[in-house]
Amino acid sequence: MADVSPPYWRLISVLFSSFPLTPELARRLCRSAYELYRTDQGVAAIGGDSDLVVSGEMRDLKRELALGSVTGPAFEAHLETERGSGVVRFLLTREGIELFAEREARTVN
Repeated sequence: MADVSPPYWRLISVLFSSFPLTPELARRLCRSAYELYRTDQGVAAIGGDSDLVVSGEMRDLKRELALGSVTGPAFEAHLETERGSGVVRFLLTREGIELFAEREARTVN
């Protein structure tokens, strides 16, 4: 059975973005945020995948935020993309954290 990802908008909740996010960029931000969350690092470089042109830096803001019933740790990314530079502030949802943790556990077992 194929491992189907839920829509990216269930994994992150964007608080502010200075440019529109593509689904690919949103998924990339999810993966980077989860790695920062999992490793408890404060800052990480963001590089592009083979199909995504992006570079920059992401910071774990070390705060839990709530947007209605959606909660999670907050992050800020300063990015350079094919569309120009920008800033994205978002939270990684609890559902996103659980999904990444489950996938990680399956690859270990």
